[in-house]
Amino acid sequence: MSSPKRVARGAVRRATNAASRSGTVKLPAKSAGKAGNGASAEAKRLAATIERGIAAGRLDVVSADALQVLIAVTCRSYAARRQAGEDFAPVAKNTVSATDVMITASSLLRAADVSAFELGMWQGLTGR
Repeated sequence: MSSPKRVARGAVRRATNAASRSGTVKLPAKSAGKAGNGASAEAKRLAATIERGIAAGRLDVVSADALQVLIAVTCRSYAARRQAGEDFAPVAKNTVSATDVMITASSLLRAADVSAFELGMWQGLTGR
């Protein structure tokens, strides 16, 4: 298993490479939803600020507790929209690496006290 410092360096390197390719994370056009939505514009500005911080090697642009709040509310919002029948991926293709997804997914499962086996069972039962 990699050390936290090594993982952080890798995250900075990946973000720097992504930032040099695209400037910032590009949100898909269909994510714009209802144009003029203040919360959407604010979220995009915050995402750009965080992305610039990562690219600059400043992983503490957002505190750990603020990041937890953001991830939790984003998780709840995404789940509610999926349960309401919307069908879209949580991130646009090729905007995060497989490593980023695995680290986040594993940590989310641990935070919810859900094992990979339970996830597999749930996916089998629900088809999600």
